[in-house]
Amino acid sequence: MSARTAQISRDTLETRVTVAIDLDGNGQGNFSSGVPFLDHMLDQISRHGVIDLDVECDGDVEIDDHHSVEDIGITLGMAVNQALGDKRGIMRYGHAYVPLDEALSRVVIDFSGRPGLYFHCDFKRGRVGTFDVDLVSEFFQGFVNHAQATVHIDNVRGVNEHHKIETIFKAFGRALRAAVAHDERQAGVTPSTKGSL
Repeated sequence: MSARTAQISRDTLETRVTVAIDLDGNGQGNFSSGVPFLDHMLDQISRHGVIDLDVECDGDVEIDDHHSVEDIGITLGMAVNQALGDKRGIMRYGHAYVPLDEALSRVVIDFSGRPGLYFHCDFKRGRVGTFDVDLVSEFFQGFVNHAQATVHIDNVRGVNEHHKIETIFKAFGRALRAAVAHDERQAGVTPSTKGSL
């Protein structure tokens, strides 16, 4: 079985991002995004997805966090797409429900080759600390566009915005883990009636 790893560097006038990923890792991560709340959320993806993930970003956070958060999502999507290769032998689909106290979220992933984000989360406050909650959807939009995945994200319930966002990232990690898992019954088979993804 070949290693399912990737390292992607992406430089723009707004950010310099490097993401290294091992889809068959142990949930180890190192995060230096320049956005502390995002580092906390990336750690959820790594730990609950049981993937090794290193993220570094030098971005224009003196303006705001938007470019850094979006570009990390983009670069993570590129890295996952590269690590998956031709996607033969993967489960392709993954889903997870994750609670945190009063909050509950569901994430469903399909590595279909067709990017699409369906984001249904009603945040009542604009910020968690200094983090703009609008950037949650921006992160995942960047991811789906470059991972070539369809992702449905639903916050089912919750009151505390931190809890709601954390359940989203934890559920994303769990769903990602399931979708990229090896399908022992279909080793080497592309999981599509079309024969390609």
